[in-house]
Amino acid sequence: MGRMTEAVKHILIINVIMFFATQLYGDQMYQWMSLWFLENPNFKWWQLGTHMFMHGNLMHILFNMYALWAFGTPLERIWGKNKFLFFYFSAGLGSAALHTGVNYFLFNEGLNALESSGIARAQILDILSNGQYSPGWYDIVGKSTVDNMLTAFNTPAVGASGAIYGILVAFAFMYSEAKLMLIFLPVPIKAKYFVPILIAVDLIFGIGNINTGVAHFAHIGGALIGFIMMWYWKNNQFNNKRWD
Repeated sequence: MGRMTEAVKHILIINVIMFFATQLYGDQMYQWMSLWFLENPNFKWWQLGTHMFMHGNLMHILFNMYALWAFGTPLERIWGKNKFLFFYFSAGLGSAALHTGVNYFLFNEGLNALESSGIARAQILDILSNGQYSPGWYDIVGKSTVDNMLTAFNTPAVGASGAIYGILVAFAFMYSEAKLMLIFLPVPIKAKYFVPILIAVDLIFGIGNINTGVAHFAHIGGALIGFIMMWYWKNNQFNNKRWD
């Protein structure tokens, strides 16, 4: 790790500035910069990028920025600034894409079920856009389906975690024998096992629809794009080329 590299430093500084701005302007910042569901009135195209610089609380930003420094620094030293930035933001956008896709599926599952019962789509969207819902929906399609629809529509995504998961995958490719430790499991584990374990946990929680307050599929999306890019670069000798 050692001395912080340029791209890592600038990303970290922007995240810190955005975090303090969020403390000052709270709800307005979350409304503008978080990644909202596509059909939510708060959604704006720029949120696909800005959500990566937003964080929910102090522990959230501390964890992500520590991971950015610890795992991003050695990668930027090898790749150069431009290649690192390209990888980082590609993973972040991949994270947003999978997260949005899963939410789109969950939302439309509930929406289609309500439509099938005779409720007009426009009426449902109008109710949701006003920040409301009908308790009667639970009697029509069931609690889990309605809850998934409401969560997908109303809960914005924030954080650099998706991009960070891409960085973790890249680190496991480049430094597979490096030994890392989980906070809740203080046993050294090689990076080539450590990172897949983290991703597997997210996959289990995501598929199981276990509500932990974490966007698990956003993590998986960042990891997936990171894996695809690293696999492609490795097979095309891109790992040995710097983009300064």
